[in-house]
Amino acid sequence: MTNTTDTIVDTTKVSTAPATPIVPLPPAAARATAVAGSAVALVGTFLAWTWTKEFPGNLTVTGYPGGLQVLTLVGSLLTLLFAVSGYGVKGLRWLTPGGTNSPVLLGALGVLGTTGYALGAISYELGGVVNLEPGAYVSGAGALLAVIGALGLPVDQPYDPSDPHPHLWGRIRHALTAPEPARARELPSWAEILIIAAGFGAGLYVFAYGIGTEYSELFIGFLIVTGFGFTAVTRAGLLKRLSALTAKHRNVAMAAAFVAAICFPFTQTNDQYALIGANILIFATVALGLNVVVGLAGLLDLGYVAFLGVGAYAAALVSGSPQSTIGVHFPFWAAVLTGALASLVFGVVIGAPTLRLRGDYLAIVTLGFGEIFRITMNNLNGNSGPDVTNGSNGIPNIPDLEIFGFNLGLSHSVLGHELTRSGNYYLMMLLFTAIVVLVFRRSAESRIGRAWVAIREDETAATAMGINGFRLKLLAFALGACLAGLAGTVQAHVSYSVTPEQYQFAGSVPPNSAFLLAAVILGGMGTISGPLIGAALLYLIPAKLQFMAEYQLLLFGVALMLLMRFRPEGLVADRRKQLEFHETGQLDVPEDKSLPEGATGVAKAGA
Repeated sequence: MTNTTDTIVDTTKVSTAPATPIVPLPPAAARATAVAGSAVALVGTFLAWTWTKEFPGNLTVTGYPGGLQVLTLVGSLLTLLFAVSGYGVKGLRWLTPGGTNSPVLLGALGVLGTTGYALGAISYELGGVVNLEPGAYVSGAGALLAVIGALGLPVDQPYDPSDPHPHLWGRIRHALTAPEPARARELPSWAEILIIAAGFGAGLYVFAYGIGTEYSELFIGFLIVTGFGFTAVTRAGLLKRLSALTAKHRNVAMAAAFVAAICFPFTQTNDQYALIGANILIFATVALGLNVVVGLAGLLDLGYVAFLGVGAYAAALVSGSPQSTIGVHFPFWAAVLTGALASLVFGVVIGAPTLRLRGDYLAIVTLGFGEIFRITMNNLNGNSGPDVTNGSNGIPNIPDLEIFGFNLGLSHSVLGHELTRSGNYYLMMLLFTAIVVLVFRRSAESRIGRAWVAIREDETAATAMGINGFRLKLLAFALGACLAGLAGTVQAHVSYSVTPEQYQFAGSVPPNSAFLLAAVILGGMGTISGPLIGAALLYLIPAKLQFMAEYQLLLFGVALMLLMRFRPEGLVADRRKQLEFHETGQLDVPEDKSLPEGATGVAKAGA
């Protein structure tokens, strides 16, 4: 028997050499090309893009951008600022603390996507490219030139030679990985507070603009430019700096967010858009309640929308509706407590026998509960069962709430602005959302919240450390159900009626269990702002793109697959999730001095 020694060389070490640019341009020429292309695309928005007003947005005016031209202008200006900041211009260096090149590429891609979509939509709806005016070609050529210049810039991070996609797709994917921003110099407290206020003010403006888009073409362009622009701002390091400031001034940030949300109904002149805002808050509040169950405790609940239905039905039965089979009329506070308490009781009743299950078994049982609730509400019609819920007809004609003589169903003048019915319910739901956020935050930071996280990570280990897993899981289930019931009481009055079809596992109209779970995963499990952002996106997009209702579930599935592939931790992820989903899994190996510099040797003996 002879022993042989083999040497294994680790070749996965990341090289600090920059990647070969896709476009063979010197860095200075590439940056100049990106600057010139962005400027040309911006100038093109002041020229006419088409000759007829049949395309929405009136893109026929020279010297006054409108519709999709405004989105191209904003994207071009942002890309231009990022590109110019790479020259080290004093006063613009703060724009890119995390890297100067990746934001340029992402911004240029957003401009190209928005402009290309606009040109394609004009050609498709008006019958050919002959309907395009010179301004459209100028902006399109400028956007393409900006992308070419951005692709010629070196990457912001060390290059990995083992990347299987070293060319265009790898270059774009590399731009999506942001380095840590440079340490910012300390600013006075008043300046940091002003930055926080400006950040939330910008967020309010973007959100209000997205809801107020009047036609689908403009909303699709808004999604393109906002998606790439938000990613570019994130990769530039600005969002991390803003997050650091909000963490430092947490109470100020919470107050600024609340004030910005209060201002939203005063920015809308159409009652329909304020109603969308109210429904988004209902959806977001329920998603935040589900985040207690899924994000903190790690319990996969596929029938969570049933708790929303329990609260809604309970409030409808005591609302004084002529079709209510109970025939009572509770005041507002009593109706809210009735809905929340009914959902809490159902949460305990359902959770007590089922929470001894884990994983897929628990998910199947909760899915069954959601379907049982819907079928039961449909059968309590006086024929198949007792006459309680009017069966498939539901409980219509739910009267508007009245709080201290203030009727939420009537318009009121506040500071010279007419606040409509939808605005009234939006502000009341905003108060409920603030309460739910406070409950979630206090729960997550308490001993119980840390115990939930321990159960989520490893229930067996948590039990071995003395944590009563069943009791704490039941508490999470009951708390999540109570928060959903709280939102359900408002939903019943906002929609005037409740029917069994509103509370399904999946459907084309949220809220339903599938969309609620997706909102938590999309936004970021275990965070506060994540489910709020995810719920806003998942409700707003179907509401604005109703012409794509037939393909909604298909697009929904594709979006989830892309999310799981490229950002499994969600849009707003905590530090734990980022490390969990992006760790390399490689162990550090002592360097073998006998090998060439930069290589690692591992001696492996074999017979």
